[in-house]
Amino acid sequence: MSKPAFSFEFFPAKTEQGHEKLLSTYDELNKLSPAYFSVTYGAGGSTRSRTLDIVQALSARSETEIAPHMSCIGDDKAQIAELLEFYKSLGIRRLVALRGDLPSGQVGMGELPFAVDLVKFIREYSGDHFHIEVAAYPEMHPQARSFEFDVDNLVNKYRAGANASITQFFYNADSYLYLRDTLEKRGIDTIAQPLVAGIMPITNSSNLIRFADSCGADIPRYVRKQLADFGDDSKSIREFGFDVVYRLCERLMSEGVPAMHFYSMNKVEPNKRLVEALGLTV
Repeated sequence: MSKPAFSFEFFPAKTEQGHEKLLSTYDELNKLSPAYFSVTYGAGGSTRSRTLDIVQALSARSETEIAPHMSCIGDDKAQIAELLEFYKSLGIRRLVALRGDLPSGQVGMGELPFAVDLVKFIREYSGDHFHIEVAAYPEMHPQARSFEFDVDNLVNKYRAGANASITQFFYNADSYLYLRDTLEKRGIDTIAQPLVAGIMPITNSSNLIRFADSCGADIPRYVRKQLADFGDDSKSIREFGFDVVYRLCERLMSEGVPAMHFYSMNKVEPNKRLVEALGLTV
């Protein structure tokens, strides 16, 4: 059985100290030879300058690909084109194209209101220069009308030119497998156009529950209950969390998952531990 590819996500640090720590984390995780690192982008580009700074710093640091997130809501085509040119100048060949969230107080969706519009524009403007990843939701986007509507949206992003999709994090492997099988029935080859599994390590119960509740990701009842039982016992939470995520990844690998994208939270551990324990670096 071939090993799936793996990659990591970073978010821009808010301070100079955080920036330096992120560079150190990058150096450690880069030793594992990931396929790429993605870098997030805040609502309406609210972390734009920090994103550009870290993308520039990381892309100069090694040959490993850097994939900046790009959001489109509230932006016009000229702004997006300027950003694409900047990324081309850095040698960037991979992007994560997202709708994003409208900044607080802003009215109007802009010229490219949805991710599918952004994918189309990138293809029209840059041809095949960029490998484009988009977002997928195994448990349905919280604002979607229905699961079928959400799948239609993902299929449309593939047909507009997306090369692959990265899922929201999940802990129920069956939700990923059901989405994969549904895409296959809709004519999407999820190996040639990979459905990448988004993996969130568990290290802190309150943070995890907050993230899950804000984005509509389901935390299985047994996981919630066990985390609650551990209370402030952070060591037990980390060990239990590692076991839950390790088993999830093992199941996905047994089902032929093509790639896994780890939401690193800018930490070396437990991402390094998971990747090594799963044998992905061998």
